[in-house]
Amino acid sequence: MNRTAWVFLEIFSCEGGIQSYVRDILQTVANSGVPADVFLLRDGADVENPLESTALDFHYCKQATATLGRLRLAASLFKNLLKYRPDRVYCGHVLLAPLVRAMCKPFGIPYTVLTYGKEVWETLPASKRSALQDADRIWTISRYSRDRLCQANQVASKKVDFLYCAVDGQRFQPRGKSAELVEQYGLADSKVLMTVARLWSGDPYKGVDVTIRALPQILASHPQVKYLVVGRGDDQPRLAALAADLGVSEQVVFAGFVATEDLVAHYNLADAYIMPSQEGFGIVYLEAMACGKPVLSGDDDGSADPLQDGRLGWRVPHRDPEQVAIACQAILGGSDPRCNPRWLREQSLMLFDKLAFSRRVMQLVA
Repeated sequence: MNRTAWVFLEIFSCEGGIQSYVRDILQTVANSGVPADVFLLRDGADVENPLESTALDFHYCKQATATLGRLRLAASLFKNLLKYRPDRVYCGHVLLAPLVRAMCKPFGIPYTVLTYGKEVWETLPASKRSALQDADRIWTISRYSRDRLCQANQVASKKVDFLYCAVDGQRFQPRGKSAELVEQYGLADSKVLMTVARLWSGDPYKGVDVTIRALPQILASHPQVKYLVVGRGDDQPRLAALAADLGVSEQVVFAGFVATEDLVAHYNLADAYIMPSQEGFGIVYLEAMACGKPVLSGDDDGSADPLQDGRLGWRVPHRDPEQVAIACQAILGGSDPRCNPRWLREQSLMLFDKLAFSRRVMQLVA
């Protein structure tokens, strides 16, 4: 392979699961030494870039307006394709797929589209759907996302490859509960259920409200339980009002934004990680399991892969507070093998550690 090109919306100017996933991919490409050009629509040259290397050449296309940014991206990518004729272009988001298709087609360059979850679960506008159908390959992160993508957009499943998310087992490890954080959040003598999620009213599928609704039933058998919600967003007032209406305000602790470097300490406050949501995959489940924490997810989404169809955790109907409560009571009972911290960590890392991820990236790129 001589050279590749990668096109993304952004990977440095904001934090999120997709950005973390993409950085892992590019780190693997950088380590391989194969030259690659990376085009970033919304990142400017002033961002902190920990991936700078001799193998990766970054092109920052952020402009004063979105339209100018897209024009700069199109011009930069066109000049690159004309100069280098890369072996393949990797399109980092379906929103960019029509542009990548238009750029690659005149040169006869194959392109791969990376997909992550709900952005491809429904029928897309014709331009994006055609760009997916014309792609040489498509990457996705779970069986569920593949099935939804193919059904909604008439894409042949044989062109879809899996690249599951990965977890850094060296960073996410079991540790004792931080006395400082226990005091800060008022968690002394409590059993802690935890969720890490963006609290955005336009995207309420994380299931924080469902877990709050489950609390009265959980507290009936485990009165020492508190629910720690890590994350921020405009939906927090609604969730706080819901907790007040149900009489569980004292048991729900909103931690707000927590920096990435502090997440491990927060996971280790938890006795269980609870997120009955709809995920494309759910890297947070891997992070929790790597810290030895039992996990609960929804049963109709991509979490089937990190939870191995329920072998590594509890999967329940994602909008059913009663089933969430029953599963939480079982987890807090602690007798199920899926509550064994050492076993849970070993099993999850065996399948989803960074080394396995890097090998898979190189297999797909090659």
